[in-house]
Amino acid sequence: MDNFDATAQRMIALCMLGVILFNYPLLAVFNVDATVLGIPVLYAYIFGAWSLLIACMAYVVETRP
Repeated sequence: MDNFDATAQRMIALCMLGVILFNYPLLAVFNVDATVLGIPVLYAYIFGAWSLLIACMAYVVETRP
């Protein structure tokens, strides 16, 4: 039961991190007229943050606390 509680707490923390990463003030920082490898910075940030969250969630689910 403790393993489930720790995993649930970590997933909730990752959800809150996702809310912060995709909130307006932080998105406004990356909304500039520039590109990263031909991709607009805002799109690259959204894709990178989304990929990071998925990787962190996979790590939390697959490892034991």
